[in-house]
Amino acid sequence: MLGSPNLMGTANHSRVDRTSPVAVVTGASGGIGQAVVTALCQMGASVLATDIDGTAVGAVADRLNGEGMHVLGVAADVRDPVSIAAVVDRAEDELGPLTIAVSVAGVLNPGSVAETSPDRWRETFAVNADGPFHLARATAAVMAPRGRGSIVLVASNAATVPRMGMAAYAASKAAAIAMMRCLGLEVARDGIRCNIVSPGSTDTDMHDALWPDGSAARRSVDGSPEHFRVGIPLGRIAQPADIAEAVAFLASDRARHITMQNIIVDGGAALGG
Repeated sequence: MLGSPNLMGTANHSRVDRTSPVAVVTGASGGIGQAVVTALCQMGASVLATDIDGTAVGAVADRLNGEGMHVLGVAADVRDPVSIAAVVDRAEDELGPLTIAVSVAGVLNPGSVAETSPDRWRETFAVNADGPFHLARATAAVMAPRGRGSIVLVASNAATVPRMGMAAYAASKAAAIAMMRCLGLEVARDGIRCNIVSPGSTDTDMHDALWPDGSAARRSVDGSPEHFRVGIPLGRIAQPADIAEAVAFLASDRARHITMQNIIVDGGAALGG
C-alpha cells in the first residue's frame, strides 16, 4: 500500500504513558516482527507496529492491546518513503517522541544468480535495502534534534556467509548492514545508536516456505554438504523470541555504549563469521 498509512488496531490512548519509550517496528505481522513488538512492549515501550498487510497487523495490535500493551497497528509500504514518513509522523502525534526504530520487514526470493530476473532482484532490494534506508532516514531526522535514539536493523547471517540460491536476499541484507553502519557513524554525535541483529534459521513462515515438505527445521540443523552449508552447532533453530531479545537489548539503555555492531543470532551456524 503506497501513500498515507491507514490506522488499524488502535491503542487505548488514555493508558499511554508519554514518558515511556516510543518505538516503530516494520514487518510487525511476521513471526520476528510480532516478537519484537511484544518484547519492546514488555520493556515499557508504546509501539507503532506497521506492515503492508493491514488486516494482519491490526490483529496483532488488537491482541497485544487486549493483553494490556500499547500498540498502534498501521498499514504501510516500506518501499515508499512518503508512506514511512507518514508512519513516523503518526507515531510522534499519537504516542510521543520517537526513541526506537526497528526494521524487520523483509522478503525472500530464492534463486541462483542465473535464475534471478532483474525485476525480482529489484523487488528484493526495494524491501530489504530501500525499506531500512527509508525508515532509518526518517527516524534519525526526528531523533537527532533530541540527542538520543536507537535504530536496529534485523538483517540475516546470509549477508556474511555465501548461500546457494539466495544471492538477491544475501546481497540486499549486506547492503542494508553497510548502510546502517555508515549511518551509525554519521549520527553518533547526535546520540543515536545504530545496530544490527542478524538471525540465522528461525522458526517463521518465511523459513518454512523454503522446504514445503515440513523438513525445514531438520534440514537447517543438519546442514547440507551438497550446498556447502553447515548445520547449527547448538542443535536447534531459533524461535522469534530469541531474535527479539537481542533487538530489545540493543534498543534499551543497557546497550547505551554499543553502536555500529552486528550481533549474529544463529546458534553458531555462521561459525562466528
